[in-house]
Amino acid sequence: MPVSKKVADRLVAGLKKYQPIVAAARARDANETDTVTIVKDMLNDVFGYDKYTEVTSEYAIKGNYCDLAIKLDGSLATLIEVKAVGLDLKDNHVMQAVNYAANQGTNWVLLTNCENWRVYRIKFAQPIEHELVVDINISSMNGRLEKDLDLLHLWCKEGWTKSALGEYHAQKQALSRYVIAALIMSDTVLDTIRREVKKMSPDVRVDSEEILRVIEAEVLKREVLDGEKATDAKKRVVKAAAAVAKAVAKAKEQRVVAAQLANGEAAP
Repeated sequence: MPVSKKVADRLVAGLKKYQPIVAAARARDANETDTVTIVKDMLNDVFGYDKYTEVTSEYAIKGNYCDLAIKLDGSLATLIEVKAVGLDLKDNHVMQAVNYAANQGTNWVLLTNCENWRVYRIKFAQPIEHELVVDINISSMNGRLEKDLDLLHLWCKEGWTKSALGEYHAQKQALSRYVIAALIMSDTVLDTIRREVKKMSPDVRVDSEEILRVIEAEVLKREVLDGEKATDAKKRVVKAAAAVAKAVAKAKEQRVVAAQLANGEAAP
């Protein structure tokens, strides 16, 4: 999704202003309270949220608190967990905010120490899961690089209102190594490989099962074959293939009916 000149100019100016502020905060080992103040200012000046009307402190959920939250048009958009700038962020730091967000039905959580900004998407399963979607280091961002501005834009208000983050997540999922591996092992791709092998070696007898064994044992890494993510990817590929087959069958049936009607025959 292209970044408008207005937003790009704000991002470039924001990086120029806040990179030295973040560096100074890290150097003096600023505490969490001071870090929250910097984060609120960055949400306003860099990412385009009004810190007085759209960024709220101490958002209460079931008697507990999260450091910050963003509300757009009066509705909770996301929760933000802030840690002190000198603290290395870990996935378990975001668990409290994830649980809060799940209780409220919101899909996104941000974990930040004002230098690193990690955006997670919540998966409403049992138990609740979270997936790291964006990981930004403000200090390493370069305002002259389009790819860096594109990443920052994902968390901007303008990107949020245009569902840029959701689209980025969908694209990332579609191109994940687990999905690509599952596609390679799908019947359609295996059959294509079998035909190409046959063209190269007409006298060699080979079937799809043999090709699959080679792929699993010698081509793909074990990490993309086993585990929950691999299983989910395989299910997605099977489901997509079934949907395509159903659509093809329906289109064929419609063509048959149309041909019968054109010939004056009664449709079945």
